[in-house]
Amino acid sequence: MTPPFGRALCAMITPFTTSGALDLDGAQRLAAHLVAQGCDGLVLSGTTGESPTTTDAEKSALIAAVREAVADRASIVAGIGTPDTRHTVDLAREAEKAGADGLLVVAPYYSRPPQDAIEAHFREIADASELPLMLYDIPNRTGVRVEPETILRLSAHPRIVAVKDCSYDFLAAQKVLARTGLAYYAGCDEHNLALYAVGGAGYVSTVSNVIPARLRAVLDAFDAGDTAQAARLQQQATPLIEAIMSAGLPGTVTTKALLTALGLPAGPVRTPLRPAGPATTDALLSLHADLTRT
Repeated sequence: MTPPFGRALCAMITPFTTSGALDLDGAQRLAAHLVAQGCDGLVLSGTTGESPTTTDAEKSALIAAVREAVADRASIVAGIGTPDTRHTVDLAREAEKAGADGLLVVAPYYSRPPQDAIEAHFREIADASELPLMLYDIPNRTGVRVEPETILRLSAHPRIVAVKDCSYDFLAAQKVLARTGLAYYAGCDEHNLALYAVGGAGYVSTVSNVIPARLRAVLDAFDAGDTAQAARLQQQATPLIEAIMSAGLPGTVTTKALLTALGLPAGPVRTPLRPAGPATTDALLSLHADLTRT
């Protein structure tokens, strides 16, 4: 099966100016850089893109600007998840108008609805536009799982085509893969190769903001039949993955710190997030330098 949005997808940060405004020029420059470095698609306004603190108008403007920058060289998947079904439906329609190719929809958070309500939420959004939809299962942020049986039922909907899996339930992912045609994307960088090896579609990666070519090389090596090289490349990236995603700060914070240090568009994070300190940034730069020397 050809993955609906490509294999190597970057969960792109949202660049801001030093004053905290949306930096559309920076977003265009970063998007073009990421695509040139091997990203098949860009996921905008997801967790890494600080979607809780960007407005509806900013989300639409970001899609339009990135579409202009990358044209048809990469897919654009728009994060539109909110805890309000009606609001999410509105965002789905606006994303379609702005030029998105697909939608990333997280389970409705905070209210912790039961599975039948989660299923109805996804179905209503899938019916609201003509765009294909990627379910986003990230229970440590939403407070609720999208259970495998719910995903199995939703897979029958013609516009529900993919899953971004941040459940840390590898068995559940394999069960759904075995029983559906859904494209399963690793949403946790440490799982990129493992999920791909059992039939996953690729990844939606935060870390690919800073090492897009290196992470794509893992998939390329696996596809070429060099599984040992794929494993080596994944292992070599592990220290940086850990530092960005598991060092006590949100991945958005560490990614923006490293991008800024590398001279790429990023800017500050919006509150309530706080920037990384100099020691964290220096450690990230050191790990990035070590990786790029290998």
